[in-house]
Amino acid sequence: MIDLHTHLLPGIDDGPSTLAESLALCRLATTSGTTHAICTPHIHPGRWENTRTSIQAECNKLQQALSQQKIPLQLGFAAEVRLTDEIISQVTNNEIPFYGELNGYQIMLLEFPHSHIIPGSDKLIQWLMNKKIRPLIAHPERNRQVMKDPALLKPFIDAGCWLQVTAGSVIGAFGEGARDVASMLLDEDNVSVIASDGHNMKARPPSLMAAYENVRDRYGLDRATRLIQDNPADIVATQLDVRQPVVI
Repeated sequence: MIDLHTHLLPGIDDGPSTLAESLALCRLATTSGTTHAICTPHIHPGRWENTRTSIQAECNKLQQALSQQKIPLQLGFAAEVRLTDEIISQVTNNEIPFYGELNGYQIMLLEFPHSHIIPGSDKLIQWLMNKKIRPLIAHPERNRQVMKDPALLKPFIDAGCWLQVTAGSVIGAFGEGARDVASMLLDEDNVSVIASDGHNMKARPPSLMAAYENVRDRYGLDRATRLIQDNPADIVATQLDVRQPVVI
């Protein structure tokens, strides 16, 4: 399985603090069937001042440590980019790492605030699409305003955004509201990717297996494979060749 949303890099956001914690998370990911993971630390001006260059350097360090520890996990990198008006300058200055290019668009993991959708977000989305950058919206089912009114997502879907639902939401780990929105989005086939958003060992583990089994049982093997393997593989194909076996 391919996990497109993880916080595995130590000491650069609200994921693990130490290399030892990072390695424990990576071991957990592999034991639950993940072979490839994209490190997506936060880029959030004023809070997490990560850039494409700094993220790449930390990803390379962790990949080297995985090899030394013989942990069979292949890493790539992108970022979970908070939606702010600074995105325009971040894109212009080439500070944002994308997953890769697919169908002529660079794919960006974009995060809304957890409480609401900022008025005018649709205009920023259109600016990104005009720049040939397609947002993959991170965990929309966990946004409190969306829980109250899931129809708020329709303009973003219509504009060409893709949706990434958290594995924990699918199985109810984030409460009934998030689970219900995740189920609605899956029922309507509006989910492009399921990913772990793994941060730690307990509350948000980097595990996809339970969600994979849930989707397989409810929607069939083809849907589960598409959301956790095929679509992620296409999105990162210009960065990682997931067809090659992981070398330790």
